[in-house]
Amino acid sequence: MTRNDPGLCQSLAGRAPSARLAAASMAAVVLLLSLVWTCSAAAGTVLTGRAEQGGLVAGATDPGARVSLDSRPVPVDRQGRFLLGFGRDAAATAELLIALPDGRAEVRALAVSRRDWRIQRIEGVPREKAEPDAASLARLKAEAAMVRAIRERITPEPQYLGGFLRPADGPVSGVFGSQRVYNGNGGAPHSGLDIAAPAGAPVHACADGTVVLAAPDLFLTGRTVMIDHGLGLISSYAHLSRLDVVAGAKVRRGDLVGAIGATGLATGPHLHWGMSWLDIRLDPEAVENTLNALYASISLNKKQ
Repeated sequence: MTRNDPGLCQSLAGRAPSARLAAASMAAVVLLLSLVWTCSAAAGTVLTGRAEQGGLVAGATDPGARVSLDSRPVPVDRQGRFLLGFGRDAAATAELLIALPDGRAEVRALAVSRRDWRIQRIEGVPREKAEPDAASLARLKAEAAMVRAIRERITPEPQYLGGFLRPADGPVSGVFGSQRVYNGNGGAPHSGLDIAAPAGAPVHACADGTVVLAAPDLFLTGRTVMIDHGLGLISSYAHLSRLDVVAGAKVRRGDLVGAIGATGLATGPHLHWGMSWLDIRLDPEAVENTLNALYASISLNKKQ
């Protein structure tokens, strides 16, 4: 939700979606060995990704198994695939329980890596956005309830297996997890990744999925798109100047969903890209790393 900061590094900028996917997949192959491990008690269970604050882990176990994380049921598809998400302030350990269909069970303590978060100060935010009045607060509450209801609907099939890409080109101007200070007043931690780009620049779907929200005017995020990728994973695209999809539409990775804008709580044109698992906000860069490593693993297995 910030203007472009030329001092921040640019990530895969200037590349077409297909080129960015190819580059990310090559990088994922390099990371694959460090991101994949097999659980000892259940030889068929494989986890891909890093258990870290803001991180995502992709899992696969025996079909018919039941999975829970810290006693919370985890969506599992018919082939035993599942995801695990860890919030910004996740505890240092998490308990993974896998109940296999033959009656065996694995209980595994996952060490969750701690991360340090930046403080980001943002000035020039319109007062009515930074300090909403009673009517605006009521609107915010209603919109939050709507989004929460969307996240509670779980699609049982993973649609993220066909590759993953960054949805826009441009330098990163705001990172996940940073503590935001608006006009000198403390705000909530930043829940996504900001990508600075000119107004009207294209925004693409990061993975296959179904559009579950195409809102023309939300109080904080302005024109907003949300895409369901299955098993609780949802991407969001905020502050858009234009919507190019409607709710219910099926999209493929790289499809146009909208254009960069500055609607809602924004001081300049950029994309706020969010990722969530169930009701947990995730770091889009961590999700990108995990799902590209998973895609590389799937591609290698198909070639063997």
